[in-house]
Amino acid sequence: MPVREMMDSYPATINLDRGLLADAVQATLQCAQTCTACADACLSEQSVDQLRKCVRSNLDCADICDTTARVLSRHTGYDANITRAQLQACIQACTSCGSECHQHASMHEHCRICAEECRRCADTCQTLLHAIG
Repeated sequence: MPVREMMDSYPATINLDRGLLADAVQATLQCAQTCTACADACLSEQSVDQLRKCVRSNLDCADICDTTARVLSRHTGYDANITRAQLQACIQACTSCGSECHQHASMHEHCRICAEECRRCADTCQTLLHAIG
């Protein structure tokens, strides 16, 4: 997995468990892709007017997850306070998006998949947040 390989190749000390960090980067990247695809799928649905909030939630979550992956991938001059705040924002975005998608999951498979991915990402980010303390 390139994320883990890059994490392992970092030449200086990383103050966090590299495995947990790599898992969180991978989860946020995957969630960003899933949310982007779900938003696009929602826009293709006949009932798109009923999915406006879902699309917005998907796009917000995708942006926040993408930013989180980038923040977690930088270690030089590490600031735990910024990392904590970014993880908290990601957990909130994933929780909100997952809840919104869950409301449409029985009618739209892409929303069911997205809700599950958001839950996984939030859980992974929460694990890393606990490790930071």
